[in-house]
Amino acid sequence: ATNYTILITGESGTGKELLASSIHNASARANCPFVAANFAAIPENLIESELFGYEEGAFTGAKRGGKAGFFEMAHKGTLFLDEIGDISEEIQLRLLRVLETREVLRVGGNRMYPVDVRVICASNKPLLQLVQAGLFRMDLYYRLSTFKLSVPPLRRRLEDIPILLNDLLKKYHCGKKALSAPILECLRRYQWPGNVRELLAIMENYLLLLGDNPPDPALLTSIMNEHSTDSVEALPPAT
Repeated sequence: ATNYTILITGESGTGKELLASSIHNASARANCPFVAANFAAIPENLIESELFGYEEGAFTGAKRGGKAGFFEMAHKGTLFLDEIGDISEEIQLRLLRVLETREVLRVGGNRMYPVDVRVICASNKPLLQLVQAGLFRMDLYYRLSTFKLSVPPLRRRLEDIPILLNDLLKKYHCGKKALSAPILECLRRYQWPGNVRELLAIMENYLLLLGDNPPDPALLTSIMNEHSTDSVEALPPAT
């Protein structure tokens, strides 16, 4: 219900973007844009122009009329900045200025664009340790971490597995019977290094191969072993 900047931390695959989207949808900005940017997926030489936009002629290949960046696209809404720990010191400084002034200067431009944006950031790296190592600006860290949320890894919330699989079961027209006691036990005996993303990938593979057959712990164990570097012990046969 606030406009505070939020920093979400957690391992890769825990659902940080989903949490950010949920915060946006529960806020007064819900009817305005939710724009997500993953810094790990953007080439370093494009981050500045993608984030802040650019004016016509700013560089070779620039679009006629220029282009709005993520901040302008998220005007009145929420901007989600994922893997914030991956940005360079130069981008850190520019980002800090935008957060302080609420104005954006496009690459190659001389005009400031006012922006009304709520910023939510996420990182799977310990930002405070990056600050202590001199790799992340302390002033930017405190600007981003007005309110901090930590998403625990799946191995620490195994009781969430049935809830996390609800939509997937509906997609394959499976009821709760697909999550029999042996299947749930098999899922709970695994450490899930890939977290929720790995859970969904493995279960979708399992449901595709299972088809209309009854729950098959041996099949699930086989699939989990194919996906993992750690061996998953098969459950003893039911007596």
